[in-house]
Amino acid sequence: MSQADLKKKALDYHRLPKPGKLSVESSKPCSTQGDLSLAYTPGVAQPVLEIAKDPVKAYDYTNKGNLVAVITDGTAILGLGNLGPLAAKPVMEGKGVLFKQFAGIDVYDIEVNAETPQDFIKVVEAIAPTFGGINLEDIAAPHCFEIEQALTERLDIPVFHDDQHGTATIICAGLINSLHLQGKKLELARIVCLGAGAAGIASMRLLVAMGAKPENILMVDRQGVIHAGRSDLNVYKQLFAHTTDRRTLSDAMRGADVLVGVSGPDLVTRDMVGSMADRPVIFALSNPDPEIHPDTAKSVRQDLIMATGRSDFPNQVNNVLGFPFIFRGVLDARARHVTRDMLIAAVHALAMLAREPVPRDVLAAYGLEHLEFGPDYILPKPFDTRLIERIPPAVAAAWHDS
Repeated sequence: MSQADLKKKALDYHRLPKPGKLSVESSKPCSTQGDLSLAYTPGVAQPVLEIAKDPVKAYDYTNKGNLVAVITDGTAILGLGNLGPLAAKPVMEGKGVLFKQFAGIDVYDIEVNAETPQDFIKVVEAIAPTFGGINLEDIAAPHCFEIEQALTERLDIPVFHDDQHGTATIICAGLINSLHLQGKKLELARIVCLGAGAAGIASMRLLVAMGAKPENILMVDRQGVIHAGRSDLNVYKQLFAHTTDRRTLSDAMRGADVLVGVSGPDLVTRDMVGSMADRPVIFALSNPDPEIHPDTAKSVRQDLIMATGRSDFPNQVNNVLGFPFIFRGVLDARARHVTRDMLIAAVHALAMLAREPVPRDVLAAYGLEHLEFGPDYILPKPFDTRLIERIPPAVAAAWHDS
C-alpha cells in the first residue's frame, strides 16, 4: 500500500461513518417512564445519598470501578513531539479503544491545556473522583516523572504512566526471554540504553529491581554516555551516571550484551552491532523507523535476537500487551497504587506465557501455521486470549500480597 493510500485509509477510518473512535452508550435500559424515573429523578437520589454516607459505595452504584481517564497534555505524542493536547486526541481515543477491546475497561479521554506540570497536576487531582484509575499518556520527560509522582502521592486511586511503566513491563518481559534463549543471566548482562526519556529510565529502573546491576548499565542521550562527570543531568538521569571513560554510543556498545533503543531512527551502525558481545540482544524500538533495520543488524550478527516496535517484523514490543491487562488487575484488586511488585508480576506472567505452546486460535488470528518460543517469538501476540486470564490475576495477587 502506498503512503498516499495509507494516509487516505487512516483518515477515512477516523472520519467515517462518524468522526472519532469512541462513543458513550447507556448500560441500563431507559425506554419507559419507569426507567427514566430510576435513571434520573427521583430514583437517582437514592445512590446519591448512599455515596454521601459512604464514598466507597460509588463502586457499587456508578461506573467508577471500571472507568479510567486516559489523559495527556500533548507534549510527546507518539514520535511526533509536542503538537498540543487537541492533536493528541486521536491517540487518546485509540487508547480507549484498546482498553475496551482487550480488557473491557471504559475510558474517557481527556486532553488538558496546561502551561506547567503544576497546572496539569491540579486538573487531574480535581477530576480524579470520577475515575477508578488514571492513565497518563504522551507527556514529555522530565515533567512526566514529576507529574506521576505527585499524583501518586495525592490520589487514592492508581496512577499509571504507560510510556514509563507499560513500556518498561513489555521490554523487561522480552529481555528476560531473550537472555534466557541466549544463555545469559540478567544480573551479569552488560546493558546499553539508547534514550534517556520516560521509557528508557523506567525500563532500566525496573530491570534493576529485577536483578540487573546498575554498574552494568550505560545510558546514552543526545550528548553521549551519561557519566558522573557531566553537569547537565536532571535527577532522573543522575541515577545512571557512572564513572566511566566511555563517551559515545560506539564506546558504550563495545562488548555489550544488550541494546535497548528508545530514541530515534538509524542511530546504530553495522560496526556498533559487530562490536557487541557474543549472542547479543537488540531492542530497536524507535517507531516507525528503528535505530537499526532488523535486516541490517542480522546481516552483521547471525547470533542476534532482535525486537522492534513494528508489527511487520518478529518480536514486536507492543504496549497493548501490558496496559489493558495491568489495569484490569489493578481495578479488580481496587488497588490504590500501581506498585513495582505488580509490574514485576506482569513481567513474569508475560514472559512465561510466551514459553507455552501457542493455541490454534492465536495462529489463525495471525495467519500462521506454527509458532513457538524462540528467537523470533519472545513475547505473546496481542490477540492471545490467555493474556486476560494470566496477567490481571497476577497483578491483583501482587497487590494483595503487598
